[in-house]
Amino acid sequence: MTSPFVSSREAVCPQNLIDLAQSFAPPRVAIARAAAPLPMEAAEDATKAGIMIPVFVGEADVIRAEAAKLDWDISGYALHDTTGEEEAGQLAAKLCGDGEADVLMKGQLHTDVFMKSAVSRDAGLRTGKRFVHIFHISHPDGGKPILISDAAVNVAPNLETRQVAISEVVDLLHRLGNDHPKVAILSATETPIPAVPSSMEARELADWAKANVTGADVSGPLALDLILSMDAVKTKKLTDDPVAGQADAIIVPDIVSGNGLFKALVYVAGGCAAGLVTGAKVPILLTSRADPAAARMASAALAAIRCGLPK
Repeated sequence: MTSPFVSSREAVCPQNLIDLAQSFAPPRVAIARAAAPLPMEAAEDATKAGIMIPVFVGEADVIRAEAAKLDWDISGYALHDTTGEEEAGQLAAKLCGDGEADVLMKGQLHTDVFMKSAVSRDAGLRTGKRFVHIFHISHPDGGKPILISDAAVNVAPNLETRQVAISEVVDLLHRLGNDHPKVAILSATETPIPAVPSSMEARELADWAKANVTGADVSGPLALDLILSMDAVKTKKLTDDPVAGQADAIIVPDIVSGNGLFKALVYVAGGCAAGLVTGAKVPILLTSRADPAAARMASAALAAIRCGLPK
């Protein structure tokens, strides 16, 4: 029996995200092992929306067969025949490294195989920056989205990695049209307490951001109620904090809190989670088999916005 806390609402890809993506030229997306229904359906939807040009990598016969099931003529798109997960991952990553594709997307292969290909020196995707994962989560009723980093890639990010995450979410929010975003650093308290290491680190990160990040307000530590609820902010008399109760992004201390928070917003609130990995030469779409069609479309739109290719 499903828990009563699980929302029955269907995720909705926000139209304004697609509209913004359509204002740019569609990026070429190398789909590693595209030969499966879910990645092919996602590619077709995003291609027809004008926010992707697919570059298929995988077993060519199966890719053509999956396209035929959708009645989709893919003869005009690049198709690279490979065998198995590793070969598909390596070639898709190298196509991006060689400048033949603008986005790397995970298809029907294991995440560890996919990411190993992406970080390989042979792929040419390393930039010297740390890879961080960012979720853009929107509510089915609309309203402003919230970004979360890092809920999928870095297990226990150190301070330097979280500094990169702050810079990346601010950059992405700027690209999304938010001129002065508000970024909250999550802990279990709004007061730095030595017994709660994440609260001490949050204050250190907030101080770093004040000195190094422009065009944004960054505050921490903040507990989740003080990040999301203005009522909690008023009750706890934190109204002078520029981020409390109105955050556009949350920087989490570890993958457990980030993953739990993102899944709560999706499964409890019915949110649509678009995700990408930054820090490589190209944006990386780390899709999951559990992702609904709306999340896959939103992820493709987010990648197109992150690329920002001129029309």
